[in-house]
Amino acid sequence: MTVLERQNALAKLRSWNLRRDDESDEGGRLYWDEEGNRYFSVTRILGATSPEHQKQRLQSWLERPGSELERSMAAQRGTDAHNHCEYILKTSSKLARQTANKRNSYRTGSDGLERPPTAITRWALNKAVENAPKASWSSSGYARGLRTWIVENTTCIHATEFSISHPAGFAGSCDALLDIAISDGSSHKKQPVLTCCDWKTSKASIHQSEEQKLERLHNYRHQLGAYSLGLRHGTGLEVPQAAIVLARRTGAPEVTLMGSEELREAEEAFLERVERFHAELGAKL
Repeated sequence: MTVLERQNALAKLRSWNLRRDDESDEGGRLYWDEEGNRYFSVTRILGATSPEHQKQRLQSWLERPGSELERSMAAQRGTDAHNHCEYILKTSSKLARQTANKRNSYRTGSDGLERPPTAITRWALNKAVENAPKASWSSSGYARGLRTWIVENTTCIHATEFSISHPAGFAGSCDALLDIAISDGSSHKKQPVLTCCDWKTSKASIHQSEEQKLERLHNYRHQLGAYSLGLRHGTGLEVPQAAIVLARRTGAPEVTLMGSEELREAEEAFLERVERFHAELGAKL
């Protein structure tokens, strides 16, 4: 795939091209492409193939008084924090692109992606933060943690809120594809790595048991495996790293990095869950 083809393929993923169907005979939401192929959401597949004790725990929580309001507030808080980050990344990307085009300073990496100089991206990020609308009061702490992490570690913005679909029958939306340079604990930072990023917010993260945290992270890993599969199918990109960035109400977010080998394992594990999902769905119909 040429540089132009790779860039065009990635640009196509920036818009959602599937038709949403909330009234399917198979229960739950479906997506369809122009050829009539159906896709189930990544999150639906993960929920349906979670262990029974996780489903029972969720059901018990949903039956508690006030859980519906609490769930609604948590969803809104997450949406607000995501929207805040989306604004900053999209604004930064536009500013960096315009400046790099004027200076003719793009360089092409071995992966076929074009990148402006890091200094331009850093300037654009800080400029976007200065002018960004404030997040709502309830989500401000989460948004601040995510925003700070993005500004401190991002060296290039390739895509924000990009959509993926896969012939195995799943579709979803990933928060960002960035070049990330994480500090190694000294005064220096590691070389930037192309990274699939997923933002999470959780008020309960510090109150959960270690077992619950591991279960939650297990699903998050498989979710990024799904996004990596979809990105490869759509663009041919082999992403070497993924980041799960879990924001808290105060302080820095919890960050879990997945290297290439771990990401490939997550891809295989998610495909196994897709097969199980379709088998269980077929048995119900």
